[in-house]
Amino acid sequence: MSADAIRDGRTALGIEFGSTRIKACLVDADDPATVLAVGGHAWENSFADRTWTYPLDEVWTGLQSAFAALVADAEARYGARPDTFGAIGVSAMMHGYLAFDEDDRLLVPFRTWRNTTTGRASAALTEAFGVNIPLRWSIAHLHQAILDEEPHVPEVRSLTTLAGYVHAALTGRKVLGVGDASGMFPIDSSTGDYDADLVDRYHALVADRVPALDLRMLLPEVLAAGEPAGELTVSGAALLDPTGALRPGIPFCPPEGDAGTGMVATAAVAPRTGNVSAGTSIFAMVVLERPLSRVHHELDLVTTPAGDPVAMVHCNNGASELAAWAGMFGRFAQASGTPVDDDAVFEVLFREALDGDADAGGLLAYNHLAGEPIAGLAEGRPLFVRTPDSRFTLANAMRAQLYGVFGTLALGMRVLDDEGVALDRMFAHGGMFRTAGVAQRFLAGALDAPVAVGETASEGGAWGIAVLAAFLSRADDTDLSAYLDDHVFAGARIDVVDPDPADVAGFADYLDRYRAGLVVEAAAVAAL
Repeated sequence: MSADAIRDGRTALGIEFGSTRIKACLVDADDPATVLAVGGHAWENSFADRTWTYPLDEVWTGLQSAFAALVADAEARYGARPDTFGAIGVSAMMHGYLAFDEDDRLLVPFRTWRNTTTGRASAALTEAFGVNIPLRWSIAHLHQAILDEEPHVPEVRSLTTLAGYVHAALTGRKVLGVGDASGMFPIDSSTGDYDADLVDRYHALVADRVPALDLRMLLPEVLAAGEPAGELTVSGAALLDPTGALRPGIPFCPPEGDAGTGMVATAAVAPRTGNVSAGTSIFAMVVLERPLSRVHHELDLVTTPAGDPVAMVHCNNGASELAAWAGMFGRFAQASGTPVDDDAVFEVLFREALDGDADAGGLLAYNHLAGEPIAGLAEGRPLFVRTPDSRFTLANAMRAQLYGVFGTLALGMRVLDDEGVALDRMFAHGGMFRTAGVAQRFLAGALDAPVAVGETASEGGAWGIAVLAAFLSRADDTDLSAYLDDHVFAGARIDVVDPDPADVAGFADYLDRYRAGLVVEAAAVAAL
């Protein structure tokens, strides 16, 4: 049956550009919980001229590699090579700055979400709009370029995100899903479009500097989940599959950001639900029942892929430092003559962390490879700190590293607690949750809330955008939340861990040290 679905194109393909991997995920369109094939390609950002970036040619070589791996996986599993799909969706890291001229030529290297050089712009826009505008948002990057009088600004004719760029190349349409668009410029949830009042305010703000600028012409068209977003063109098919086997004409769903696909992958699109996505960055999305009482620099106001308001706690630094520690221990095992594969290294270290003290024995770990706005840091310096009387054991060291992944996130989530935002359950996804019962348990303690992990956690956003692609054919009959509940997650196995009171108290002690130690982190940034 699966082979027939693949040959007949009764499938949905999801493609996601993550921070370290480009993933492709193929699902059965009639049963999106069923993953038929996967493919992937590793890539890394570079820090060139003090800018975090990815060369755009690596976007296409990586995409073709991931797609070819998926095709090969489908053939190996079912003896069927797909040459068409029922629908395709593209997702990628949100925010950042991709600026093009009238001939669609890139004007400056891609500036990713990880860059924190937009402080003046962010502060000025937050004051002008009365809405928090984070450093990484596209409008902050544009405004900083205007403030710095960068020579490319007069030539800008379009702005987009990475997902929007790939989607436009494959379909010819400059559109964005509303969730991804909400990380470019504030969205009015009542209209599902850019906030018209704030657009006018911005035009007034830059009238003297760039009198001809018109955001309505620069920004992509906004679409909600389920709206048609174009079809694969002949040139797009050649970009995705240089072998020529892939047929054009395949419909696309709106391109989305990784925050939105994470919400879909965890069925967290209804009020009082939320999710945590952990990778190179870590962020929490909480769907709001009501507006927040005031502006908080720790919280971004974005939307679900359906356009509902969401409070987002976004941290630039996630599990990369943890992975570096695991890599060091893996190398030790290899050097000792007993090599262990990567998954086993993580399994051993995570299990060891369970034996650590609830407060990590007085140890403290900062995972800040890059700047961290919530913590007030323009740059990052990973640190591991202990006092002479701390309990320095492997178990405590690994618990401190796992706690460190959640440290800055917890600072932002405490703000939501103060706002009285209620949560029935947080869903978690990302590779660090594959070791059952460890990171999930520690996150429950950090948030003092039940944390759920589902069967699809390791597939993450690539599966989430595949589900959004499958939703394209059902959107006339149901809304996104009901579709997820009734057609995607109805039979899913979901494991829920309630917070352990000892972990809650221990993490609270850890977080107190974490706050106090931020002056040490800031000193390291200044000195090193």
